[in-house]
Amino acid sequence: MTFTFQVPTALEYFESLVRSDDHFPLLEAAASLAQDEYPELDVQQVLGDVDQLLARLKRRLPADAAPLARLRALNQFFFNDLNFGGNVNDYYDPDNSYLNAVLRTRRGIPISLAVLWMELAQGLGLQARGIGFPGHFMLKVTLPKGQVVIDPFTGKSLSREELGERLEPYKRSNGLVGDFDVPLGLYLQPASSREIIGRMLRNLKEVHRAQEDWQRAIAVQDRLIALLPSAWGEYRDRGIAHAEQGNTALAVHDLEVYLTHAEDALDIDAIAERVAALRRTANG
Repeated sequence: MTFTFQVPTALEYFESLVRSDDHFPLLEAAASLAQDEYPELDVQQVLGDVDQLLARLKRRLPADAAPLARLRALNQFFFNDLNFGGNVNDYYDPDNSYLNAVLRTRRGIPISLAVLWMELAQGLGLQARGIGFPGHFMLKVTLPKGQVVIDPFTGKSLSREELGERLEPYKRSNGLVGDFDVPLGLYLQPASSREIIGRMLRNLKEVHRAQEDWQRAIAVQDRLIALLPSAWGEYRDRGIAHAEQGNTALAVHDLEVYLTHAEDALDIDAIAERVAALRRTANG
């Protein structure tokens, strides 16, 4: 008897990781995003590399180290000794979102750096969470005497005043001033693992769209729809990318899914016209 083993595609592997919110493997899901760009990537090797960093860090600390001592040791190790930090010279390089590349270059964007930092923090027993702060992903650590908010781009702890200053442009541009202002704490709510992966994918999506790299954009959209199957706007965006790539039938399918479910959206008429034009092209 011959047994055949079907190796899952990169997308199928990703789908298996993000299917359930119970025990969502954040680091593994984040590392797997790079498989679209690096098809031969061994995700387990990436996880092993992070485990080795954690083992090195643990050897520096006594077992009974207080939480604040663990936090200081982690920041010294990650930001100073290993020199992880933001890629200020090429912020929009897709490699900044791929953990295998970030581990190699020690450069990334806030959210990719945060995912690696959180894995080490949680390995030390720290209560660390990511924060979907507007425009700039942050880290929050709960200590016995309060919370610390850290910018993963620089490793700097931020005061309430500094966080408020960073929020001002966002608040002004969204009309959240005066009577419509909301407390700072609402912006410091922890992000779920699913939300973190969604934000990483949307960062990649915007990079590829800006470069009009529709093939790569479609691969990212496939993952976003696997991750967030009821995010109808992602079907619209994938449909537009398919249309740009010349995949008319796939474009029409995705755009019609959007039209069916996003009944109150402001762009319904424009998308309906786009579908009609695509159908004319296909029939012409």
